[in-house]
Amino acid sequence: MQALYQAECAGIDIREALENIFEQDKYIKETREFSAQLAQGAWENLGKIDKIIEKYSREWKLERMGRVDRNILRLAVYELTETKVPAQVIIDEAVEIAKKYSTTEAAKFINGILGAFKKEKDGK
Repeated sequence: MQALYQAECAGIDIREALENIFEQDKYIKETREFSAQLAQGAWENLGKIDKIIEKYSREWKLERMGRVDRNILRLAVYELTETKVPAQVIIDEAVEIAKKYSTTEAAKFINGILGAFKKEKDGK
């Protein structure tokens, strides 16, 4: 989420944003590889992901959303569509990240969007 946020705010490539974050040696190799894969995948599919977010956010345009919230959603939607991580794990993690980096209201908003997307994706 931090790399997506940084790339969007600074107008830099996602790889540069990841390098900035990984300058600190506090991340193990597996964490770096997994997070880079997710960030790059989300960044490369922004158009598709943003359409999904707008569909489920009803009357909220992406531009109206906070940058942190928007990038949490982008990462979670990418994970929901492109990984085998259980959906509830992804949604729970997105909500926790929102609580930490945004607001309780944002966490509810994110949970609602991701829950609606998951429900339709599962055909329920």
